[in-house]
Amino acid sequence: MQERLAVVSGGGTGIGKAIAGRLAADGHRVVVLGRRTETLEQARREIDQSVGKPRVVPISADLTDAGQVAEAATVIAELGPVDVLVNNAGAVITAPTDDSLSALAEAWRRDLDTNLLTAVLLTTVLQGSLRRPGGRLIMISSAAAQRGGVGSHSAGSYAAAKAALHGWAFGLARQLGPDGITVNVLAPGYVADTEIFGDRWSEEFHAQKVADTLVGRGGTPADVAAAVAYIASPAAGYLTGQVIGLNGGAVLGR
Repeated sequence: MQERLAVVSGGGTGIGKAIAGRLAADGHRVVVLGRRTETLEQARREIDQSVGKPRVVPISADLTDAGQVAEAATVIAELGPVDVLVNNAGAVITAPTDDSLSALAEAWRRDLDTNLLTAVLLTTVLQGSLRRPGGRLIMISSAAAQRGGVGSHSAGSYAAAKAALHGWAFGLARQLGPDGITVNVLAPGYVADTEIFGDRWSEEFHAQKVADTLVGRGGTPADVAAAVAYIASPAAGYLTGQVIGLNGGAVLGR
């Protein structure tokens, strides 16, 4: 039986690294994509050591750059059909540097590039390489896309960029369903132990986020990885075109 291949963007740290590690443990060969070569190499060493065999292929690329994405896709194509593509790359972009419209426009474009365009470019260039039937296309969104970003321009642009993934994924689900490829969105709520909150994280911030849940705890990267593992599995062949909330009840299902 041919080895299954997974591709995880933003796979060097936090949630992406946890997803890559879980898929590797489940028997996939995993390509991890990101900008920082040293970070990707560290992730490769740790995951390979954890599973006890070489499983991870790191590829350094700026996924907002069409040329670099195309180059990465050329390398991935040599590894075989892609069984699982996880678009995880993303970040909350810093607020505009001043109150001008030009600064606001620049900040929103950066957020859209980082959280939406990365997924669009990578998915488009790998779409023909997805296994037919049986491919799994997964977008990592955010509860912010469901409840809205509050408190700053950057929170609003992040929420909007992630929400854009949802409508795009629905169209892809309709397009790729006849080929036996499922397309789903996973929208995590508060996940501790990640870099995404930066200077905003504090004990008070953590307590507030935990209090917002119904289960009395924050999420972990392992929680997200476990959900991705199911969506990526053959058992999830009837699950497509869905936004799946993973937030401890902070945002109730609709």
